Amino acid sequence: MYLIAFPLLLIPFAFFNIVVFLLNMPLSDEDKSAVFELPLASEPTLPLIFDHSLTITIGDFIVAVGIFLLYVEVLKAVRPGGKGFIDHLLSLILFIAMAGELVFVPRAASPTLFLLAVLGFVDFITGLSVHMVQPKAVFERVQRAPPPLQEESGHS
Repeated sequence: MYLIAFPLLLIPFAFFNIVVFLLNMPLSDEDKSAVFELPLASEPTLPLIFDHSLTITIGDFIVAVGIFLLYVEVLKAVRPGGKGFIDHLLSLILFIAMAGELVFVPRAASPTLFLLAVLGFVDFITGLSVHMVQPKAVFERVQRAPPPLQEESGHS
């Protein structure tokens, strides 16, 4: 797997910045930023009647992608030999960038960026926690057994 040393949460963070700064799209206005709608049933009836729907906005979609990628990051962290020092450092830098943008850029301040920053923090802390409790591979030097004694085949 070639995803080592690449923080996957950079993808939804970059998508968030593209939506906010380049496309000037609202993140939570259901009328303007609807990505798709999920049909819902209003009451448990048989047969089910789907008479209303849940609108998924761009902000909701970005956070959902971030949650999925956080799962992949955790899988990267728990595999044997996974998540080295560079991975932890990049996760920390990404979290600091998200938190900094949330605090210092008023245009970007939104619940979507806040949730992405929380995901970045969870990614960093999870990577460190897993790395600390994961057993290290111990290589022991195996001593060679002495060669077998050969029976003397002498006739006297």
